[in-house]
Amino acid sequence: MANEIPARPAVPLRGWIGPMVVLGLLAALIGTMYLGYTSDPEKNLHDFPVALVNQDVGDVMDGRTVNVGDQIAAALTEKIPADKIDLRTVGISEARQQLGTGQIYGAIIIPGDFTKRLSILAAASVVPGDVERPVITVQTNPRAGTYASSIMQRIADRAMAQVNSTVGAQLTDQVKAKLAPQAGAPATELSGAARLQLAKPIDVVTNPYRPLPAGTGQGLSAFFYTLVLLFAGFSGAMIIHSMIDNVLGYVPAEYGPWFRAPEPASISRWRTLLVKWAIAAITAPFLSGMFMGIARIFGMPIDNPLPLFLYGTLAIIAVSVTGLSVLAAFGTAGLLINMIVFVVLGLPSSSGSIPVEAIPRWIASLSSFEPMHQIYLSVRAILFFDGHLEAGLGTGIWMTLFGLAFGLLLGAVATHVYDLRGLYRLGVPHRPAADALAG
Repeated sequence: MANEIPARPAVPLRGWIGPMVVLGLLAALIGTMYLGYTSDPEKNLHDFPVALVNQDVGDVMDGRTVNVGDQIAAALTEKIPADKIDLRTVGISEARQQLGTGQIYGAIIIPGDFTKRLSILAAASVVPGDVERPVITVQTNPRAGTYASSIMQRIADRAMAQVNSTVGAQLTDQVKAKLAPQAGAPATELSGAARLQLAKPIDVVTNPYRPLPAGTGQGLSAFFYTLVLLFAGFSGAMIIHSMIDNVLGYVPAEYGPWFRAPEPASISRWRTLLVKWAIAAITAPFLSGMFMGIARIFGMPIDNPLPLFLYGTLAIIAVSVTGLSVLAAFGTAGLLINMIVFVVLGLPSSSGSIPVEAIPRWIASLSSFEPMHQIYLSVRAILFFDGHLEAGLGTGIWMTLFGLAFGLLLGAVATHVYDLRGLYRLGVPHRPAADALAG
């Protein structure tokens, strides 16, 4: 009977129900976040930034000065819903600057000779000869997001179809008025070709501003590089936490049928956390460099390797340190907290796949502090926008540093409070720091 395992009290019912409740709540949160943000991007559209550039200088038509570009700009400003589209009337230089830093998803550009070309088109409808239709250019910004570019394309298609119809009707009426017969003169009718030409007088040309190079996965490389950095920090924190706790004897380790549970070391919570932070900080540069090397192997273009390496290192350290601090402060519950903060809430609000302006506002509001969004803005700025601070790199760096500072503060305060109150791990008092670290 010596080999019998001693009986232990029965597990309370809540011990069996607890995991099911936690899993159910987590699944409900994941379903709400992930299905909610993909459900209907165009219905959820809000504050979607688009530039409107009107360079039209006007022309003299029938003895009076006319500027059709101004009329179109005014109509677009009035008709496009302001609660969905942030239509910014700017000059061409400002539009290019905002396109070049990812501040807008596209631009509608009316050229300087727009009215003049319209008047030529009107005259050509009754005079034989070849003529080119006036052009309005729609520029998308694929570097700001592939899905955002497709949304911009649909917005422009609908707006330009309405503009073409309105301008075509006005131009047709104007030409008909010119051809109205005088008293005793024979009537003149527009030809079928002329009517077709005047019905759709504007040639809308769509082209991308600074097309993405090959090897970027149509812009998704920045998003997946962000995922790589974040998961390195997030999973790194869990791995370092569990493996160091096993080395120190506070968590047993199982390898298949083998079980390892060393004697717990007498080391304070604060010193334990310092060891974990140090390992995370030492490992981060190697991980960042390794990711860049793998990206190079697969042909991903990296025009600014040093900024990407340095920021990647910072991001991994910030996520690892904060994750380790959460685990030190909340114990096992920290695993769930880290998963919710870094993954469950992070992916939908990252803007890496669907822009934050096309997801429900309550999810978009998370992007103001969610780590994944800040990392994505920084990585995108380095990879696609020449590392401009205005492209999101400046905000991303400061928010990453803020997250790192928050993690350091949380870990230091929590572990010091536990140590000072004598809340030892497994009830093992710790010796002075030098003796503890010496083993």
